[in-house]
Amino acid sequence: MITIDENAPVVVRLSTEIDAPIATVWELHTDIAAWPTWNTDVEQAELDGPLMPGNSFSWRTHGLEITSTVRELVPGERIVWGGPAGGIDGIHVWTFEQSEGRVVVHTEESWSGAPVEAAVDDLGKALHASLENWLGCLKARAERLA
Repeated sequence: MITIDENAPVVVRLSTEIDAPIATVWELHTDIAAWPTWNTDVEQAELDGPLMPGNSFSWRTHGLEITSTVRELVPGERIVWGGPAGGIDGIHVWTFEQSEGRVVVHTEESWSGAPVEAAVDDLGKALHASLENWLGCLKARAERLA
């Protein structure tokens, strides 16, 4: 099982509960091309081929062009992606658990690299805010569809 880099200068872990079926939450989260329709931080997203380990997707957030590679995929339960962007090496783990009619979504991400080491506090705060927004947008859209 692939995990984040626990020794990275920036590590953020967050979670939320969503009142929606797990199938709805998973479909929203893994329909990468549709991210800009519900995630206010994502300007563009495009998947190359099917969603599976080894395949990549390109996306733009906060003006930064990112190419992420899917590293692990357990449908309905877990997805891990990562890759370099602007000198930052990111690893992002998402897990989804059904719990009494709700879905608990856990996200954890690590950032390492020279730009991170030069601005640990600022980039840590930026990542935290970004992941909070992502979870909030996912929750809002999934609960509207439920």
